[in-house]
Amino acid sequence: MKVNDVTTYEADGRIAVVTVDSPPVNALSNAVRQGIADAVEKAITDDAVGAVVLICEGRTFFAGADITEFGKPQVEPSLRGLQKIVENATKPIVAAIHGTALGGGLELALVAHYRIAVPSAKCGLPEVKLGLLPGAGGTQRLPRVVGVRKALEMVTSGNPISAKEAHAMGLLDALAEEGGLRAAAIDFANRVLDEGLPLLKVRDRAEKLEEARANPGIFDDFRKANARQFRGFLAPEYNIRCIETAVSDLPFEDALVRERALFDELMKDSQSAAQRHVFFAERQAAKVDDIPADMPTLPIARVGVIGAGTMGGGIAMNFLNVGIPVTIVETAQAGLDRGLGIIRGNYDATVKKGRLKAEDVEKRMGLLTGSIDLGDLSDCDLAIEAVFEQIDVKRDVFARLDAIAKPGAILATNTSYLDVDQIAAATKRPESVLGLHFFSPANVMKLLEIVRTKDTRPEVVATAVKLSKTIGKIGVTVGNGFGFVGNRILAARNTQSDKLILEGATPQDVDRVLYDFGFPMGHFQMRDLVGLDVGWDRARTSSSTVREILNEMGRHGQKTKAGYYDYDENRKQTPSPVAAKVIEDFAARQGIQRRTIGDDEIHDRILYAMVNEGARILDEGIAARSSDVDVVWITGYGWPRYRGGPMFWADLEGPATVLEKLNALRAAHGDDFAPSPLIERLAAEGKTFKDV
Repeated sequence: MKVNDVTTYEADGRIAVVTVDSPPVNALSNAVRQGIADAVEKAITDDAVGAVVLICEGRTFFAGADITEFGKPQVEPSLRGLQKIVENATKPIVAAIHGTALGGGLELALVAHYRIAVPSAKCGLPEVKLGLLPGAGGTQRLPRVVGVRKALEMVTSGNPISAKEAHAMGLLDALAEEGGLRAAAIDFANRVLDEGLPLLKVRDRAEKLEEARANPGIFDDFRKANARQFRGFLAPEYNIRCIETAVSDLPFEDALVRERALFDELMKDSQSAAQRHVFFAERQAAKVDDIPADMPTLPIARVGVIGAGTMGGGIAMNFLNVGIPVTIVETAQAGLDRGLGIIRGNYDATVKKGRLKAEDVEKRMGLLTGSIDLGDLSDCDLAIEAVFEQIDVKRDVFARLDAIAKPGAILATNTSYLDVDQIAAATKRPESVLGLHFFSPANVMKLLEIVRTKDTRPEVVATAVKLSKTIGKIGVTVGNGFGFVGNRILAARNTQSDKLILEGATPQDVDRVLYDFGFPMGHFQMRDLVGLDVGWDRARTSSSTVREILNEMGRHGQKTKAGYYDYDENRKQTPSPVAAKVIEDFAARQGIQRRTIGDDEIHDRILYAMVNEGARILDEGIAARSSDVDVVWITGYGWPRYRGGPMFWADLEGPATVLEKLNALRAAHGDDFAPSPLIERLAAEGKTFKDV
């Protein structure tokens, strides 16, 4: 019988089967909670029922709270109210899990008296990824069944564990065969009745807390071991505090109050708002406003990559990893052999770390064909150029590729800055050309800027968007313009960083401010890591910038143990007196009077310049939405996730405040800070970037 629109109740002998079907992921919405509560109450009052099985239809068990209800008035029963109904039921309740039991879904399963799952299921508490903690007893019950160490790992990483692992550690009581969950759960419930097994409440268990009670240093040890990973984030620390509370002598109900108080603090904080913004922004980025979701896409059965250097090799690995054959082309055998060797070396290193099996390496390498003949790309459905970043070189490659590639093949450039329309114009098929801007290392970085030109066909863009998901990337579709989104904003940061060090700040000053803001490394550290010679042409050098001079001196960054910093054999950096002298001498030649520059000025000049450039990008239509700008900078450039991206951060400041800051900076430092017309409009209209 139907309990409500999403819940059914069915008797199977003495077992009541409560089934929830609320696509797409059975989120614990108001209707779901009410349906379960009513069904459980019915089972409790039915004398013919001895036990209850709680199970879901569709692709998953409860995948968590309905985050669209966050911040809205609570409708009873709340999740905690539902948990009390389940936990205090006078008849055993068995949670039957398939797919994923995540967040509130796992917290609900933890108040059931028993848990059974299919081996493919996964269990986890991912709230930390939204800047939160499990607010319905998850931090109190989880350590009681899996132990404190594993609970700490689970709640601070947010990563799920397999059903087999969950069973081994006691989170699950039994495993069922795939496809046989319902029958197995009913059998398990009957066994509970036949054997007179008790109504087990996780909250009453304490044996797995004893290790931590005997060794309270476990918490500080865990903090120290993960300090780098947790830097800047509030939620991991709050999760740790909650598990410390679980181990303390505080009564369970009081511990739940403490957990909820910390949850509420996080919910009100900008970090959680930022991380929730990013969660939705990454999903929104997959949608291209003027391309229907059902737009037909082109089949991509074989990919060609032109250039076997670091970037080309990394690009090739993305496709090999998902079983797509790749032909990689170089101009000379030596370069090809070196590139193929690097690809194999990368895979071998992954095997050594235990993340890949040796047989998988051979399978992937078996999909890779090396060649020094561009003609071998004639049967590819997609060809990606990854050669030297010069327009004439790329146009020449595309003209030759156009004559070779089969009709309908997509031709893509991996350019970081150049005009894709100009590159496309070298072909007779500009409608099949686009940019696929991978980020280094291309086999690791999640971001893919999909650059459409004025001629790119919608089917080609849709194919690239779909392909980005296939290879595990977050694809953001952007317009064609210098530097697209990411590198154009980076250029604004470059300009201010370079001016600041000439005017009196040191590279380490700039880097410290950015690191303290939350970036994984500073601006000049990043330059040294990537290599100062990337994009530098020795033949055309003119000593016109500090960077050029450092390159001319052979100071190319970490790889030469010298750049803006000096490096020892372990690549440990120290401030460089040589680089400092280069900077001071260059400033003197430019007639720049050096002065003491404070951290606040560094912070404001760099960050507001970036926001201003992001606003110009939006105003010009290079980015479709402000959240796309945020996704690009979080996934590709290390903007701290807990700050939500440059445009989200600007919205926290408020466009009126941003405008005021820019006007002050313009008065002090010139037209670099002339406010974008978009910022002026938003400030005048009382709107935010989110409204764009």
